[in-house]
Amino acid sequence: MNMAAQCLSHPAETLAIIDLTDGARRDVTTGALTEMTNGLARALMDRVAPGDRVGVLLSQSPWCAAAHLAIWKIGAISVPLFKLFKHEALASRMSDAGVDLVLSDAEGAALVGGLAECWEASAVGIVGAAVPFAQATSDTPAVLIYTSGTTGTPKGALHGHGVLDGHVPGVSLSHDDLGQPGDCLWTPADWAWIGGLFDVLMPGLVLGVPVVAARIGKFDPEQCMNITRQVAVKNVFFPPTALRMLKTADARIPGLRSVASGGEPLGAEMLAWGQNALGLTINEFYGQTECNMVVSNCAARLPVRPGYMGRAVPGFDVEVIDMDGEITADEGDIAVRRGAPSMMLEYWNRADETAAKFRGDWMLTGDRGQKDGPDIRFVGRDDDVITSAGYRIGPAEIEDCLLTHPDVATVGVVGKPDPLRTEIVKAYVVRKPDADVTADILRDFVKERLASYSYPREITFLNELPMTVTGKVIRKELKARAAAEIGDRP
Repeated sequence: MNMAAQCLSHPAETLAIIDLTDGARRDVTTGALTEMTNGLARALMDRVAPGDRVGVLLSQSPWCAAAHLAIWKIGAISVPLFKLFKHEALASRMSDAGVDLVLSDAEGAALVGGLAECWEASAVGIVGAAVPFAQATSDTPAVLIYTSGTTGTPKGALHGHGVLDGHVPGVSLSHDDLGQPGDCLWTPADWAWIGGLFDVLMPGLVLGVPVVAARIGKFDPEQCMNITRQVAVKNVFFPPTALRMLKTADARIPGLRSVASGGEPLGAEMLAWGQNALGLTINEFYGQTECNMVVSNCAARLPVRPGYMGRAVPGFDVEVIDMDGEITADEGDIAVRRGAPSMMLEYWNRADETAAKFRGDWMLTGDRGQKDGPDIRFVGRDDDVITSAGYRIGPAEIEDCLLTHPDVATVGVVGKPDPLRTEIVKAYVVRKPDADVTADILRDFVKERLASYSYPREITFLNELPMTVTGKVIRKELKARAAAEIGDRP
């Protein structure tokens, strides 16, 4: 088993990627993608050994796909990196993973700076002789995807070559049996995240469904509608925030066959809007970086129940368990039985945290839920992760960044409810004595160092933060305070 072989298994003339990144349409066949992959793989073989980690800092593009495929083909491990990351966010992930080579482009090379050697993929991917696929099993490490960092620094979830097989059933179901004649797949989500890479790009290649590569920067409903019209897109993965923005813009997208959404719960109102504006039932799915696509709706097979994110995908045993690890009919922890096909092998170099992720035979998702028969209802998060505009943002990384500012004494970061983004990042800051740093200065400070979507949109200065006796910030109290502030924007 080798994921690159799975993705390049179709006849050479099969349309693989529709590239709109330069404005004009360019069709990339499986044969062309294979040649690009071979070129990169041959260049990498002289520099990279099996098991080495190689960064991929590329937005949606054929070269992004070829970069991952080439790394997997030679038995190395790809590390997806996001172009909205700033220097410190890139440095922490690359250092933790031991990345000293990154495949990117001119824009990415400027972001990498002196952190690692950076190759422009299109320049080194010279077509040459074919490269054999490295021998691999489902547990051979292949991709290291970093979480949002709900506690401490982001953790690397290491996945084997079997992770793609684990995604295909859920992706297929969430698109009402993806792979029908005329299907064409697109998402505005960046391919640096598991949602773009393994919920869209790679399953599309495996199933022989053309995948659209298009960059739209900040989500724009009009641009989105233009893309779907330009190439007759039939199947879309829209994060919930994108759906809400389409709803606000009163957008209509005719001709779609399926819309999947995941990352945040959809309510009855959004499902009704989908029927009216899109002419279909939006299929919600559920998973996380550590074990993705474990639950899904499929309107083509079963009625979708508002408030329920679906049923366990075939191949997964998903239950709600109590503190003793026993299945319960009451509200409890959503958990996936150990050995699931898309489950991570481990947290990279974090044996203790890997062990803590499990309760007996169950991997804890960190979310609370309840089952009604086979249907699973999402209740809420069990940690402090902030879900904003489809991104899962860890407060600890933002707190660590703010604490490096010379005028900040201590800080607590939480999510504040927001009607458009689900939550916004809210920071409560205690300044050092005699300091007069402003909220604007601190916002810019974070923007320059972390991802551009994770800066605190609101900052309130306090004389002190609620603390436990051991000196930990009581985020629960800050979250309650933030919720009480709704409508009182500084």
